Amino acid sequence: MRQDPVGNPRDPRRRRGVGGLRWIVLLGFAIYGGCYYFSNRTVDPYTGEKVLIDASLDAESEKALGLQAYQQILSQERPVDPDTQVARQIRGIAQRLIAKVEPVEAALAAEHGQAPNRFSQGFDWEVNVLQSDQANAFCLPGGKMAVYTGLVPVAKNADAMAVVMGHEIAHALLRHGAQRMAQQKLTEIGQMAGAAGGMDAQQQPMLMSAFGYGYLLPYARTHETQADEVGLMLAAAACFDPQEAVPLWERMGAASGGQAPPEFASTHPNPGTRIQNLQALMPKAMEYRQRFCETAQAN
Repeated sequence: MRQDPVGNPRDPRRRRGVGGLRWIVLLGFAIYGGCYYFSNRTVDPYTGEKVLIDASLDAESEKALGLQAYQQILSQERPVDPDTQVARQIRGIAQRLIAKVEPVEAALAAEHGQAPNRFSQGFDWEVNVLQSDQANAFCLPGGKMAVYTGLVPVAKNADAMAVVMGHEIAHALLRHGAQRMAQQKLTEIGQMAGAAGGMDAQQQPMLMSAFGYGYLLPYARTHETQADEVGLMLAAAACFDPQEAVPLWERMGAASGGQAPPEFASTHPNPGTRIQNLQALMPKAMEYRQRFCETAQAN
């Protein structure tokens, strides 16, 4: 039996035993993570791509999570009077967009050879306008929406506001929140595997940082690009002018004051990339406007 520098005996058989056990634990986590990943994949009808959504998270559970988050936000933020002109206008835009959800979903699904899943049929749609300087909006799972008053002067018109609201509605339709929850679970499995594998406290943050830059942030930017496309089609189908998307994002970029992080370190595409993508989608958006907007059909 060998001695270490301070005279403590070291048993090589014990070291091999611990190492072997560690590899068994790591293999177990790898199998668990792989089983979770492959057993929870489903095809998204809007994009035709396979996505990761926990099969145990059904529509009612997702809607309940959205409602809980919405109630918490409304307890902290101040909604404006629903009878004000801005609140009525925002609700009117939302109603037009929501009315086109089913035909747009069916059209996009058909493009990818899929049947629409009509996941949003059970949504309890609601929209509030919140008093804040933020140029922002959101739509939670289940159809709970809010627009911040700071977005109004940046949007400038109903067409641009519809582009933003369509984008936020698209996040809920595409179940991006559920996808992020599933990705978080995979991340937690990876963290547990790292800890069980003997990774020290300094190595774990480095690994997670690399995982974030290499996978999680591009994954989030993909969500934004998908929501841009679906949202633009919704706005066009609801008779809004999709061409307002380009000047909108030019104004949004100017409103940020150039403070946005580099694209590789952000959850969002930079405004230049976003504008290029939207310009490429414009012919399709105009076709959707002609196809689904009754006013355009009458002209």
